[in-house]
Amino acid sequence: MSYVFMFLSVATSNMVATSLAREDKNEVQHQISVLLFVGLTGGLFMLFFTKLFGSWALAAFTGPNNAHIVPAANTYVQIRGLAWPAVLVGWVAQSASLGMKDSWGPLKALAVASAVNGIGDIVLCSFLGYGIAGAAWATMVSQVVAGYMMITSLNKKGYNAYTISIPSLDDLQTIFGLAAPVFIMLMAKVAFYALIIYFATNMGTHTGAAHQVMIQTYCMCTVWGEPLSQTAQSFMPELLYGINKNLPKARMLLKSLAIIGASLGLLLGIVGTSVPWLFPNIFTSDGKVIHEMHKVLAPYFVALAVTPATHSLEGTLLAGRDLKFVSLSMSGCFSLGAVVLLLVSSGGYGLPGCWLGFSSLCNAFFLLPAYFTTKNRTIVNRRS
Repeated sequence: MSYVFMFLSVATSNMVATSLAREDKNEVQHQISVLLFVGLTGGLFMLFFTKLFGSWALAAFTGPNNAHIVPAANTYVQIRGLAWPAVLVGWVAQSASLGMKDSWGPLKALAVASAVNGIGDIVLCSFLGYGIAGAAWATMVSQVVAGYMMITSLNKKGYNAYTISIPSLDDLQTIFGLAAPVFIMLMAKVAFYALIIYFATNMGTHTGAAHQVMIQTYCMCTVWGEPLSQTAQSFMPELLYGINKNLPKARMLLKSLAIIGASLGLLLGIVGTSVPWLFPNIFTSDGKVIHEMHKVLAPYFVALAVTPATHSLEGTLLAGRDLKFVSLSMSGCFSLGAVVLLLVSSGGYGLPGCWLGFSSLCNAFFLLPAYFTTKNRTIVNRRS
């Protein structure tokens, strides 16, 4: 559900970086205040949504064959839901810092939050025996700590992150114009993730557990590619729109990010696939779950390998505000991917079929932006 609000991060970093490129610090403060209000409002809404509809949403995901896991899952979700306001406000503050080309503040906050989460998991789960509730409390507290530290980091840069402003109609139009296509893009990804989780969970407990291991490991690995997207969104606006814009440097940056993404993807593919292949007992000792995990290693590798390069291309398109192409291509890919999932699920291809569909979607997410940029239609070339 948190991916639904990732448009806040993209909109914040893009708007802040563009305003700073124009050397308008007052506009930056106003944008931060407005986006913090949007983040806080969205966080409160999700807190109440989780409280009222959490068990219903979980039951819809797990299906009737796995109703026995809903109570434990709902315990986890309800505790995690308490951190929703802090999560979204923290995202806005973090993205504002990244838009200012400051990564150290967010890095320190995430390092402390990770330590709190890790220590909390060990103490609450291993020593005190709180189980899934202990894991939820540890993560929830770490997210609140991270949110507070993100705000503090932003304040140290001379901006007031404790000031929130109700957005005007013009503000909402600006945010909507940038966020709506990004929201469509993210919703397409979220919907596909939800669909593949639904199909995998309904294949049985062992298949659902294997999918959770592989998708969580995938997400852990793909995080390494996110800085490529953020780098493009932070540095490209200055080169494209700034007072001292430099289109050759923008092209060089795009080329560098693409090369780094391809190299990183190959490395992540090898390392990320080797861990569940050679050391599956890190995740589970259940032989049936391990067997299901090993069935999807090939499409899992392909999906990992192309994702970092995709991040660099997506970040460039977002920085150049080629939003129509981004939203249309992603929604089109989702529609095609959903059809593939339905076919492989009804055809009895099991979890490998689901991951083959997922891998194909990841390749489409890479090939479409790559085609768009190489055909001289990207903002970098168009503005020359």
